[in-house]
Amino acid sequence: MAVLFNQETQVFMLQTQHCAYQMKVAEYGVLLHLYYGQRIDDCDLSYLIQRTDRGFCGNPYEMQQDRTFSLDYFPQEYSCFGIGDYRTDCVKVINSDGSCAVDYRYDSYEIKKGKYRLEGLPSLFAEEEEGETLIIRMKDIHTHMMLELYYGVLENADVITRAARIINGGKAEVVLKRAMSMCLDFPHDHMDWIHFYGKHTMEREVERSRLIHGRQSICSERGTSSHQHNPFVILCDPMCSEDAGDCYGVGLIYSGSFLAEAEVDQFHQTRLVVGTSPDQFSWMLKPGEGFMTPEAVMIYSGEGFTSLSHRFHYMARKHLIRGEWAKKRRPILINNWEATYFNFNGEKLIRIAEEAKELGIEMLVLDDGWFGKRDSDYSGLGDWTVNEKKLGGTLKALAEKINSLGMKFGLWVEPEMISEDSNLYRSHPDWAMRIPGRPGNVARSQFVLDFSRPEVVDGIQDMIFKILDEVHIEYIKWDFNRSISNYFSATLPINRQGEIGYRYMLGLYRFLENLITRYPYILLEGCSGGGGRFDFGMLHYSPQIWCSDDTDAVERLKIHYGTTFGYPVSSIGAHVSASPNHQTGRHTPLETRGTVAMTGTFGYELDLGTLSAEEKEIVKRQIEEYKAHYDLINNGSFYRLSSPYGECRAVAWAFVSPDKEECLFCAVMTKLQSNPDGVVIKLKGLEPKRRYQVEDKVYTGEMLMYGGILLPLPKEEYQAWRYYMRAI
Repeated sequence: MAVLFNQETQVFMLQTQHCAYQMKVAEYGVLLHLYYGQRIDDCDLSYLIQRTDRGFCGNPYEMQQDRTFSLDYFPQEYSCFGIGDYRTDCVKVINSDGSCAVDYRYDSYEIKKGKYRLEGLPSLFAEEEEGETLIIRMKDIHTHMMLELYYGVLENADVITRAARIINGGKAEVVLKRAMSMCLDFPHDHMDWIHFYGKHTMEREVERSRLIHGRQSICSERGTSSHQHNPFVILCDPMCSEDAGDCYGVGLIYSGSFLAEAEVDQFHQTRLVVGTSPDQFSWMLKPGEGFMTPEAVMIYSGEGFTSLSHRFHYMARKHLIRGEWAKKRRPILINNWEATYFNFNGEKLIRIAEEAKELGIEMLVLDDGWFGKRDSDYSGLGDWTVNEKKLGGTLKALAEKINSLGMKFGLWVEPEMISEDSNLYRSHPDWAMRIPGRPGNVARSQFVLDFSRPEVVDGIQDMIFKILDEVHIEYIKWDFNRSISNYFSATLPINRQGEIGYRYMLGLYRFLENLITRYPYILLEGCSGGGGRFDFGMLHYSPQIWCSDDTDAVERLKIHYGTTFGYPVSSIGAHVSASPNHQTGRHTPLETRGTVAMTGTFGYELDLGTLSAEEKEIVKRQIEEYKAHYDLINNGSFYRLSSPYGECRAVAWAFVSPDKEECLFCAVMTKLQSNPDGVVIKLKGLEPKRRYQVEDKVYTGEMLMYGGILLPLPKEEYQAWRYYMRAI
């Protein structure tokens, strides 16, 4: 049993293979959090909560003269606003009388086989025998507001999920102002806070700092999970490393605005809350109506970041990413964007496909510019009709020509956007999110469509599906090239405008669900100017996400490094691009660009016609090598061997097969020096006593892990090495 309840002690225990999570129904139905960490046997850890009279810490009225019970410092499962807990909270409402307090107390529980699913929202899935669900029901007896706390336990995956449903059980309307997915209390503040910040073309930089008293947060108010902050955070011991130490990872399965907030209180305790951002949020709950929060995923490791990452990678591959492309080998593609930008026609695309076919590439993806009046980014978005004049024929004819070469055909779309210079805008100006009486805020010369309105979603969906019904398209790159502002919906009443952001995400998820259900053979790649919507929510629909619009191999070392803390390599869209790079102007060897792109889905994004005969042979070898090692790269255990932020002059990583039979070691020399000292990289994850063939030499696993590999002296800047190792 993964979920246990001790009737005598009133303790709930959630257990996975390596961890335990414990909470208790205390006096007067207060639900206290007791423990999350290394797996322990069934017990009651409430003795660790010190009850004492603390100044200016109020007490529930029922406690009367007992001043030793206070919500202001007791650890809780789901903190409420306005009832004496002054720390960051999970739920805040405006009641019919204008008050903001909500006081949830324990009512009942239910344990179910299988893991719950969320309707209309992405969430983890599992076979019935792989998971269990605990639902704890709570109630505010004064307002009849009800709360259902959902816990999903995937025992073998070491995963615990959280979600909350807030229900108006009263007779008057209530406005929900804050609804977080989870709360996690710790009895100490000896923790570091790790988050992944960035900007367009430089996503998921790693930042680690000590928790300090007060509140620290990361958030997105951009309507997306954003380039600037990722909805994935880690709390850990200050001494935690890749290989040792306690660490707690929390990821939100949501692609819109979010908040992750940690607070160290006056008694050196730490609270973490994660959920949708409350700043632009409100939700009207009529009597009997409920609101479901997005799902949060919690994973604990007592063996450092590598183990934590492995568990997140396994979770995503087995319980989040769906469809035939979850396990099927994905085609190696060429995207025409950096080769042509908007300047292409049908003949040029066919030439690219012919050149790609000769090199072993398997798919051509036609990027922006194939539709409407679209020769620049100033017009055409929303007019999803094929520009046959530009292509020199129909899209169907182009796809058939590509297919006749033995190549698959893919297409770029940006369904959530509209250009002011478009037929769609001229017909439906109210479909664009734009505040009446204001000129609006444009980005990349485009507005955002109001996907909170079902008729807008349906209208765009019909146009896209008409193309997909007529043309044999096997890949879709779904882009989103601006943040959301101008929050206003023409069909929502004034007092419900705060619902737009959340309703927008429900509309988007409905569209995506319809797409992958109707066309299960299509490989869907998410994109938002690269990695602006790289999150667990999108991975539920698209098994891979374009990692960054920065295709510079050296820049990508940091981007991939940060991404892999929570997300599997199989989800990282990565291509070999031109040198000098179009974003940075940096020159890097073709072998290095290939090595870095192999830490991802692998493909090409450059003008193949500019390659020399020698370079084309390198491309052929890269493709053959990636195909040969596909399962190892995409399903093996990933190890970060050296950090791009560290002092080591090389960035190194490795993939190890589950049976430890195979290993692919990769390294890029990032810092050159005269008369250099040797660079030694120690491997991980091998069998110590087994012997491994590395080119023409044989090493034991312990030699490679405890002694290491001595990299050759580099002959050029940013030189890379790939060593395939096999047990003999």
